[in-house]
Amino acid sequence: MNQKQADEIRQNVRNSYSEVAQASDNGDCCGEQSSCCGVSSDEDINTLVSTRLGYSETDLVSVPQGADMGLGCGNPRAIASIRPGETVLDLGSGGGFDCFLAAAETGDDGHVIGVDMTPAMISKARANADRGHYSHVEFRLGEIENLPVANDSVDVIISNCVINLSPDKDRVFSEAFRVLRPGGRLAISDVVASAELPQSVRDDLQLYSGCMAGAAHIDELVQILADSGFTDIRIAPKDESKDFIKDWAPGRGVEEYVVSATIEAVKPANDSCAGGCC
Repeated sequence: MNQKQADEIRQNVRNSYSEVAQASDNGDCCGEQSSCCGVSSDEDINTLVSTRLGYSETDLVSVPQGADMGLGCGNPRAIASIRPGETVLDLGSGGGFDCFLAAAETGDDGHVIGVDMTPAMISKARANADRGHYSHVEFRLGEIENLPVANDSVDVIISNCVINLSPDKDRVFSEAFRVLRPGGRLAISDVVASAELPQSVRDDLQLYSGCMAGAAHIDELVQILADSGFTDIRIAPKDESKDFIKDWAPGRGVEEYVVSATIEAVKPANDSCAGGCC
């Protein structure tokens, strides 16, 4: 993929999720082009989507109204083992839903950072944080390929159905490795490819923004993580996710090629020679 194609994909994703944020603010459904989000003006629908992904009803009522937009393909916090006082980074934080849940686990002595490349999402998340009086949660505008976060400053990175949207996943995981402290960990829910995607799917920008066309194959992700310096790499596909993925693009058969998965990895405690930096 050349730079022009990558920029086109990134801009299309940014535009799509800007529309999602604005539609949510206006009480409208996000539409087919943002098919992975499931966002709706109906709170009951969003609750159904989120509980299907592994969130409890207690989770849903504990955050500011509007933070749960029905986005995602899993619950990364469930595998993150967040501890009090830790610093948590959410890649592609959207309306702030997972950040607010993480903040309850870090406590006031911890810190949660959400990064999103869509200004409308950052504005929405900051407004939600103000309503919820979250003093230890902040949202930064930026790309996950170029994180506005200092080296060795984060204990755990979470992300929910976002990395598949990046046209440069090598860079995403390289940046993740950079900002994690030695011993830091990844806890990600994302869409991955379990079979080779047809070129007609790969070339469909709507399916890319819909969290399908950009999915990397499991074996490719393992290699990217290892090349970035991570160890203890575990990718666990969730075959049951095909039941809701088929609804993202009805009639396209995408569930034959992609599946939701959890992605876990660790930055070695002694990383001076990890990632080929020696």
